[in-house]
Amino acid sequence: MTAPLFSGRARRSVAALGAVSAGLLLLSACGGEKPTPLATVTVGSSSVSAEASCHGGKEPLSMERVQECLTNLKDPKTIEYARGETLRLGVEPDVVEDGKRWSAVLDGQPITEPSSNTYRSFPGADVFATGGQGEAPASKKLAFLQIGEDGKPLAVWSFNLKLK
Repeated sequence: MTAPLFSGRARRSVAALGAVSAGLLLLSACGGEKPTPLATVTVGSSSVSAEASCHGGKEPLSMERVQECLTNLKDPKTIEYARGETLRLGVEPDVVEDGKRWSAVLDGQPITEPSSNTYRSFPGADVFATGGQGEAPASKKLAFLQIGEDGKPLAVWSFNLKLK
């Protein structure tokens, strides 16, 4: 009869050590990159939040890349919007730290000046108004741009406003 090489306790210790090592390996494979801060759009009692759809890491985005991010949205979060509702836009404090600012863009046109505040509210806004120029579209693209101290774009968050 042969004796076991390892006791039950030793086998459990080795298994636990292996599990911890595998977890650390998986984390290091992800590059240790933390997620981007969230941006949030709120209409009435509904809210949607998203991480940046485009970001350059520590480098600014080129204007071509920003244009691509604004026009080629990939699965943006969608929120329904009825005319006259209050539109609320917000970003996490990380977005505006160290002198950075953010601005909102609707269908490629800026709707806010760059701001270091984390929250903007537009009571009774009608973002689907056409000024008498025909029928309103069924949806509009809303984006937030993070702007560095030097005025260069750093990240873009993308959303879709859908007319109720």
